[in-house]
Amino acid sequence: MASSLARIAARSLHTSARRHALSRFAMPAMSPTMTEGGIATWKKREGETFTAGDVLLEIETDKATIDVEAQDDGVLAKIIAPDGTKNVSVGSPIAIVAEEGDDLSGAAQMASEVDSQPAPEPTPAAEEAPSLSELPKPIPSESKPQETKPELAKGERIFASPIAKKIALEQGIPLSKVKGTGPEGRIIREDVEKYQPPVSTSAATVTAPSTDYIDIPVSNMRKVIGTRLTQSKQEVPHYYLTVEINMDKVLKLREVFNKTLGDKDKAAKLSVNDFVLKAVACALNDVPEANSAWLGEVIRQYKKADISVAVATPTGLITPIVQDVGSKGLATISSEAKALAKKARDGKLVPQEYQGGTFTVSNLGMFEIDHFTAIINPPQSCILAVGTTKPVIIPAPEEERGFKTANIMKVTLSSDHRTVDGAVGARWMTAFKGYLENPLTFML
Repeated sequence: MASSLARIAARSLHTSARRHALSRFAMPAMSPTMTEGGIATWKKREGETFTAGDVLLEIETDKATIDVEAQDDGVLAKIIAPDGTKNVSVGSPIAIVAEEGDDLSGAAQMASEVDSQPAPEPTPAAEEAPSLSELPKPIPSESKPQETKPELAKGERIFASPIAKKIALEQGIPLSKVKGTGPEGRIIREDVEKYQPPVSTSAATVTAPSTDYIDIPVSNMRKVIGTRLTQSKQEVPHYYLTVEINMDKVLKLREVFNKTLGDKDKAAKLSVNDFVLKAVACALNDVPEANSAWLGEVIRQYKKADISVAVATPTGLITPIVQDVGSKGLATISSEAKALAKKARDGKLVPQEYQGGTFTVSNLGMFEIDHFTAIINPPQSCILAVGTTKPVIIPAPEEERGFKTANIMKVTLSSDHRTVDGAVGARWMTAFKGYLENPLTFML
């Protein structure tokens, strides 16, 4: 389902189409902070009509893939940015549209005029980094040179299929040097896959570069993750508090609950993380100073615990939000967390499901990680790093042997010292530990 932002952005489809036969459709802003995005898939073909409510295309943002719906009827006259196009600036034309019955003969000309416009000046960071086409490529083992074509003049348009462009971008192949074998010299997939850089005439004196690695293009999502985490680590004064928690009672209670479900509904079974989220919310209610955000001129203290849960996806980390956890039972928390995690991994989260949040939980216990520290997600004040639960021998004077085995879980709270003093963080950790070691207290 498209977000409301996507619906608003798509209204530009026909604002000028009623005055002109053809109009440009620009890359919409899918969130307030979005500056560029990618074209995942066009759902309509060139020349195909659409009606209000039809999904025109899927836009890839730094966080998710979002549908863009049409608000009026019309025709997709010409696609400028094909499937797989990356790093399209918000406001840049991505298609030519018209109303049904309009003359579409000028669509290609209008699209070519867009392509011939000069590209925006690169940022300093982009100027310093080598482009994919500048990265070293292996020298072919055979000495027979490949037939090449003269390099195109600057600004001259390259005709290539969308899949050919996508493969060339991923592999760092300069399309200007690929000979097209498609209709009218169009570059097709096979041309890119068969392309090999020409052998240097001085190859005998050049050492072939190592090829025991691959270069993976940085996605928009990875760029944002890198920027935000670097900024957080450099600008937020982190400090860390670690405690060990006896999880015996939580594990016993979880076992009892899940046995009542049997094999009827395995998806509804509770996880340790469900208990963790509930205990976090209860501790935030007791120590509300930790449920806060640094906003520069003010410290915002929240009344509800909207907990961001870190989820690993194929393209990077994202933190969907379980809203108002303190008001919900364990079963509801469990089902909502599972549903959000699935949407995150499928790239189907809408902005309101991952933007915001008042506190973050990052759990690596399922990967057998004993202990780690996490980087704060600004402007939030705290993030809790949860390790695995494992049996540990602990002192037990009441036992005949003087010791016993307990299931211990280590957790580390990272706090922003501007908003949460050390004593406040310690009080929160004490409250959190108390709830997990006596879970019946938050079930009354």
